[in-house]
Amino acid sequence: MILGIDTSTIVSSVALIDNNKVLAELSVQHKLTHSEMLMPNIDTLLKLGSVNKGDLTAIAVSIGPGSFTGLRIGLATAKALAYALKIPIVGVSSLEALAYNFKLPEIYIMPLLDAQKGNCYTALYCWENEQLSIKKPAFVENLEDILDMATGLDKKVLLLGESAVKYAQKIVGVSQNIILASPQNIFAKATSVGLAGANLLNSGRVDDVMTLEPCYIRKSEAEVLWEKRNESCNV
Repeated sequence: MILGIDTSTIVSSVALIDNNKVLAELSVQHKLTHSEMLMPNIDTLLKLGSVNKGDLTAIAVSIGPGSFTGLRIGLATAKALAYALKIPIVGVSSLEALAYNFKLPEIYIMPLLDAQKGNCYTALYCWENEQLSIKKPAFVENLEDILDMATGLDKKVLLLGESAVKYAQKIVGVSQNIILASPQNIFAKATSVGLAGANLLNSGRVDDVMTLEPCYIRKSEAEVLWEKRNESCNV
């Protein structure tokens, strides 16, 4: 029984995966913070699934890119549970997890997560022989250049994720090569994190609970400001 956790966006999502089947999922988009919602949501999920914490055999958690604060809260919670229960933990790319929302061959999948200032975290995936293939690893780029790239590809491209919602008006109609994902599957969810995590665990991947860290890709605004202030003080 795998507990999936996703806090990479404003959606707080948890799920139970048993033998690659979804037993239960709880996804909430609310004004409350992840720190306020995550543990109560996990407790509620376990009750709904009639599962005890001792029944869990592994934890899969999104490690980014995404919300800096959300990722830290989700990962800290996942690591604490894995350590206390003495079960394996595996970190899952937030972008890769989004690609698990649509297991469709013959098209490319480009998840879009907000990187602020008109930029997006993205990557390029394709399902081949029931396996998710990475065609272009995660990177940060402005929306216009991402759309230009998608337009020039040799297959149709499915866009999804929070930035696909945020910039929907700019995306729709820009190219016949670009498809906007359906609303019910456009956001990140713990079910996909759990399924991606199960695949990684089956391949023999297990992360170190003490050293697993978020994958931010870029520095936070606070880090950038601190470095600028530090540089000015050293001049």
